[in-house]
Amino acid sequence: MNAPIITTRYRWVICALLFFAAAINYIDRQVIGILKPALQEQFHFDERAYAAIVFSFQAAYAIGLLAAGRVMDHIGVRWGFALAVIIWSFGAMAHALADWFPWLSLPTVSIDPPAIVLLGGATAGFAIARLVLGLGEAGNFPASIKTVAEWFPKKERALATGIFNSGTNIGALLTPVLVPWITLRWGWQWAFIATGLLGFAWVVWWLMSYRSPELHPRVSAAELAHIQSDPPESSVRIPWRRLFPHRQLWAFALGKFMTDPIWWLYLFWVPDFLKRNHGLDLKTMGLPLVVIYLVADVGSIGGGWISSHLLKRGWTPNSARKTAMLVCALAVVPIIFAAKASNLWVAVGLVSLAAAAHQGWSANLFTLTSDMFPKQAVGSVTGIGGMAGSIGGMLIALVVGEILQKTGSYVPIFLIAGSAYLAALLVIHILAPRLEPARV
Repeated sequence: MNAPIITTRYRWVICALLFFAAAINYIDRQVIGILKPALQEQFHFDERAYAAIVFSFQAAYAIGLLAAGRVMDHIGVRWGFALAVIIWSFGAMAHALADWFPWLSLPTVSIDPPAIVLLGGATAGFAIARLVLGLGEAGNFPASIKTVAEWFPKKERALATGIFNSGTNIGALLTPVLVPWITLRWGWQWAFIATGLLGFAWVVWWLMSYRSPELHPRVSAAELAHIQSDPPESSVRIPWRRLFPHRQLWAFALGKFMTDPIWWLYLFWVPDFLKRNHGLDLKTMGLPLVVIYLVADVGSIGGGWISSHLLKRGWTPNSARKTAMLVCALAVVPIIFAAKASNLWVAVGLVSLAAAAHQGWSANLFTLTSDMFPKQAVGSVTGIGGMAGSIGGMLIALVVGEILQKTGSYVPIFLIAGSAYLAALLVIHILAPRLEPARV
C-alpha cells in the first residue's frame, strides 16, 4: 500500500512572515507623520524643514533600493532580509536621540529658490535618523517580492503579494492607535523606541522559521511540486547591464516613479491634512486614520484577488493585471474632491478609497516583475523600480512642502494624486503592451 500524499501549506506561513515584516516596516516609517504637529510645535520647524526630513528618508531609501535588490539576489533573502530589518530598527530607535546633538547639521535641497541648505539641531537629528531608517527599509520589498517568486507559482503570486502588502496597511492602521497612547503617557521618544524594538523580535522569528522551499523540512514533496509547477527557469545570475535595455524594466520603474509618491503623501501628510482642514489633534485623529488604513487593507487583498481570479478564469496575465490596475486607477480619481470636503467623514471616505486603490494597484504592479522577469532577476528589478519610486517620493516631498508653505491648501496636491495612476497605466501599456517576458 502506497503511503498517503501529504500536502502542506507552509508557503502561507512564509507569506505571514512577510505580512508582519511589512506591518513593522510601516509602523516605523509612519511614526513621524503621526507626531508631525507635536514635533513642529516643540522644535519649531516649518513645512519646508519637515519636507527636508521626509526628503532625507526618500533619498536614503532610493540609495538603499539601488543595492537592496542586488544584495537579496546575491546572499539570499534569509540573511539579507534579517540584515535590512536590523538596520531599519536601529534607525527607528535613533529618532529618540534627535535632540541630543544640538551641533548637528545636514545639507538638504530647496526648490524655491533652488539651493543646498543646512538643517540644524533636532531637525538634522531627525533627518539623520530618517537616513538610517530609509537605508534599512529599502530591503523590505525587494526581499518580499523575491521570496514570493521563490515560494509561489505565478498563479498565486498576485494574491500572496496582496496579502503581504496588506501588512503595510495594518502597520499604518496600528500606528495612530499605538503612537498617541505611548506619547501621551511616556513622551514622543518612547514612541520611536517601542516601535523600533518590534523589528528585532521579527528577526528572531524569521531566522528560526525561514529556509528555501527546497531545503525546508516542513514543505512536503506535493507542496514543493506545486511551488515549482511553472516552467523551469535558468539560475544564471543576470547583471544589471542586461536589464536596463528592456522596456519591461522601464514600464515597472516608471509605474513606481509616478505612483509611489502618492502613497508617501498619504503616510506623511494625511495627519497634517486632518489637523489643518478638520482641526484634529493627537487625541482625536486616531479613528479617522484607522478607518483609512483599514479600508486600504481591503484594497490590497482585493486588488491582488481581482487579477488572480481573472487568471483562474482563463484571462491572460496581460489582460488580468491591467484590468485590475485600471479599476484601481479609476478608484483614485475622486480624491480630487477631498480637500474641499467640509465634512470630516466625507474627506476620510475619499482618502480611504484612494488609499485602498493604491494598495490594489501596488499589489499588481509588484507582480509585473515576476510576470516579465526570471526569478533570479526579480530582486534587482524590484530594487531598481523601488529606487525610481523613492526618487519620485523625494520630489513629491519638496513639492508638497513648497505648496503648503505658500498656499496652505491641499487642493493642488490631491489633483496630482487623482491623475497619477491613469497616466502611469498608459505609460506601462505603451512600454509593455502584452507583458511579454524580457529576453535577458
